[in-house]
Amino acid sequence: MAVFDYWMGKAPMIISIPHAGLKIPSNIAARMTDTGLANVDADWHVDRLYSFAQDMGITMLKGRYSRYVIDLNRPPDGGPLYDGHVDTGLCPTQAFDGAPLYVAGGEPRHEEIAERKQKYWDPYHEALQAEINRLKEEHGTVLLFEAHSIKSMVPRLFDGHLPQMCFGTDDGRSATAELTAAMMEYVRENSDYRAVLNDRFKGGYITRKYGAPERGVHAVQLELSQATYLYEDDINGDAGPMFNTGRAVTLEPFLKGMVEFMLESETHSH
Repeated sequence: MAVFDYWMGKAPMIISIPHAGLKIPSNIAARMTDTGLANVDADWHVDRLYSFAQDMGITMLKGRYSRYVIDLNRPPDGGPLYDGHVDTGLCPTQAFDGAPLYVAGGEPRHEEIAERKQKYWDPYHEALQAEINRLKEEHGTVLLFEAHSIKSMVPRLFDGHLPQMCFGTDDGRSATAELTAAMMEYVRENSDYRAVLNDRFKGGYITRKYGAPERGVHAVQLELSQATYLYEDDINGDAGPMFNTGRAVTLEPFLKGMVEFMLESETHSH
């Protein structure tokens, strides 16, 4: 049983999409609340935004299962990402807004969490590490791009509206200053999007774990405000928020241009 979608490319880049999956096994779904079953915190339709990647020869990994089953972008020991902030953990029991994901007493216990890690988390990370190794051996360097999105307003976690683009490089530890500066300059010169770096999102576990520019692995996370490509309040049942084609028609070519620019920048620097 495949727990993620995988497409192997030849370019020195990987796009990882850990939170667009929606599958919830029946034995877990039976214990979930309506909030949990609705996948309210999914990175809805993010994979659609990056559909250009295969034509560019970029390797893609996308988790198939809901982040409520297991969060592929959290540490395997369940530790917090941000000290002093609300954290949803490896197998979340609350949504971002604090609503319970399980009926009382239905939360996963230690043994079940360990089983989910082995079944869903481990294969994704093993594949990601193998791809990093393969492309690094072939090219000498590899770019890992973590593609995410989040509601434009999450009052329990952040005040006010989130910037349209939140980039994270673990405070400069997961990618070189040169690459990061060039990327941010590209955004400023080629869009009207408000972009911040290492502000509210510094990169999750994947960015921090694998980004090692001194070893030729550069990792960048982009957290998009869902207001840039979704009708956030127009929910289409299990399909989630409706795709806003009018906004996506601007966002998609911008993302493609930015990815092309990052690839060229990294290729020319070696």
